[in-house]
Amino acid sequence: MCSGRVDLKHVLRAFSNGTDGVLIGGCRLNECNYTTHGNYHALNMVLLGKRIMEHAGLNPERLRIEFMAGSEGNLFAEVVNDFVKKVKELGPLGKSEGIENKELKLRLAEVTRLVPYIKLAKQEKLASRLENPEEYDRLFTAEEIDELIREAPAYYIDPAKCQACGMCARRCPAKAVIGGKNLIHVINQEMCIKCGTCLEACPPRFGAVTKIVGAPVPPPLPEEKRTIIRKKKEKEVS
Repeated sequence: MCSGRVDLKHVLRAFSNGTDGVLIGGCRLNECNYTTHGNYHALNMVLLGKRIMEHAGLNPERLRIEFMAGSEGNLFAEVVNDFVKKVKELGPLGKSEGIENKELKLRLAEVTRLVPYIKLAKQEKLASRLENPEEYDRLFTAEEIDELIREAPAYYIDPAKCQACGMCARRCPAKAVIGGKNLIHVINQEMCIKCGTCLEACPPRFGAVTKIVGAPVPPPLPEEKRTIIRKKKEKEVS
């Protein structure tokens, strides 16, 4: 119903499945039928997506957004024909960029996993309303996105400090924290969206969650070594 509902993950999934080009059509800017003006969100998403594609080594012209009214059938046909022509000129996805299919899928999987983190980090820019097309290229820069991805943090639960209180697991929006009663908690790095909620949730008296930037994350403890043995308090002899 609205171009604003098109998520960046949808676009990257299409490319991961071998689609040579993605065209998003939305209603004209400032003519949105909803108060949300989702087409501005779609525009910003595409501008961000183009930079992420550049980071992955793909030609950003494979992604395009156009705004038009539902009654403009002739314009729609012209846009589609023009985009199809452009994609044919670019050639098959990956092959034209000199990237093997397996490597391309790995790159796309990595940036797709970072989408929630990138959206959190750039939420202010993603809420922008750009009135002038000349501003489009300046909203996000290739250097900005490269640095953001390069310095993406990871979160790790120190097994020596974790007390299995469950605060991080209950607060994690991605259900990436694996725990249980009297079990040292671990973070599933493949599911983690790098929002930092676990770091905020961990009680200061424990300080078990660590933010890691630019270094590998230590491997999690195997499940058989995660049990916390509680020492029972000795009853006072009266």
